[in-house]
Amino acid sequence: MVGGGEAEEDEQLPLLISSSSTNELSQQPLKRTGTIWTAIAHIITGVIGAGVLSLAWSVAQLGWLAGPLLMLVFAAVTILSNNLLSDCYRYPDSDGPTRSRSYLEAVKIYLGRKQSWFCGFLLYFSMYGTGIAYVITTATSMRAIQRSNCYHKEGHQASCEYGKSLYMLLFGLVQIVVSQIPDFHNMEWLSIIAAIMSFTYAFIGLGLGFAKIIENGRIQGSLGGVPTSNVADKLWLAFQALGDIAFAYPYSIILLEIQDTLKSPPAENKTMKKASMVAIFVTTFFYLCCGCFGYAAFGDDTPGNLLTGFGFYEPYWLIDFANACIVLHLVGGYQVYSQPVFAVAERWFSKKYPDSGFVNNFYSIKVPLLPRFQANPFRLCFRTVYVVSTTGIAMLFPYFNQVLGVLGALNFWPLAIYFPVEMYFVQKKIGSWTRKWIVLEAFSLVCFLVTVVGVIGSVQGLISAKLS
Repeated sequence: MVGGGEAEEDEQLPLLISSSSTNELSQQPLKRTGTIWTAIAHIITGVIGAGVLSLAWSVAQLGWLAGPLLMLVFAAVTILSNNLLSDCYRYPDSDGPTRSRSYLEAVKIYLGRKQSWFCGFLLYFSMYGTGIAYVITTATSMRAIQRSNCYHKEGHQASCEYGKSLYMLLFGLVQIVVSQIPDFHNMEWLSIIAAIMSFTYAFIGLGLGFAKIIENGRIQGSLGGVPTSNVADKLWLAFQALGDIAFAYPYSIILLEIQDTLKSPPAENKTMKKASMVAIFVTTFFYLCCGCFGYAAFGDDTPGNLLTGFGFYEPYWLIDFANACIVLHLVGGYQVYSQPVFAVAERWFSKKYPDSGFVNNFYSIKVPLLPRFQANPFRLCFRTVYVVSTTGIAMLFPYFNQVLGVLGALNFWPLAIYFPVEMYFVQKKIGSWTRKWIVLEAFSLVCFLVTVVGVIGSVQGLISAKLS
């Protein structure tokens, strides 16, 4: 490969030739074209993901009373915290001139460097962990397709046991390619496809659960949920279920990246609040339907993953199609949570090594039959290593419900509640011990306690699964 080149040379070579630096590209004005509909698509892609399939199991642990009620509570909490955060997109007020292009930038601007270091650790750990969870979920769904076909041919009593490692590797290879999408502004099409897929498999799960209820002739389950041999086991499972529900809702960590894609006028925070309301209303409807219909269909035998735990065997082709939709959705979902990590790493290295061609030079590549695209050596290497590492860890800890519970609980209070509330205090200049301060601090404290019990239950479940 060479940099620069005459027009006739470009015509002779099937692969390309011109180069430019990151600094040159960054000087080009960023064109924000996002609308309320693209924001809704991004949110649904990020929210309706791995978590929806564990909700029937979560309702089963909590029972008919606490399960649906807690889903509604988490929905309300998510809307409140996201409204607070969307106002912090601009500084020093919601109409100010300075934009925060990411969650971490907002924390640094409003709360200072020390808080931003703590936030950064939690934020990127959470995004990285979500990538691991999506690798596990994708492999589980791909394996479920193979098992579904096996059960159809060999009968429901056949062993039909297959490993997940090969499917994790295949998903990792796909993500290495897809991760070369430059940034959020270039992946609207992927989010729209992923959102359509999420609706599709959620509807299928809902329909299969409803059909199972009709087949049973009654609604299964109880007010208290799945019985256990002792109180301690019940508490561990209930705490883990809390973590799973917490994982299913908040998307605070990607909210400002999504908001940064929106065009204005109207004001970005107003568009984002409307998009959040619509998206959470839609997702809560699906969550309640999938969670409640799944529990009503299977009762105490509700599987940890509604579409891969084989409560359903037929029609096998529909189960195969639903799991294929999950795989396609998670291709996009993985990117929604990985692109912010890519962006901050690439910006940091670009500032740290401004004279490095490896970090800053982009090469314009023309592959036959494909449009010309920009390639950067550092981007290719960093993003490949990132995908490989998430795939490797997923292969070591392939435990769906437990991993979701740990990630959900760790993510919930600090990132979805604490930082948005503290930034809101600074922006609105809310003094200590005022009525609004007391209400929001009490709200934050309750959510902190939820995080503590969720982490305890999920870590215990993860250790038990690893040792068993």
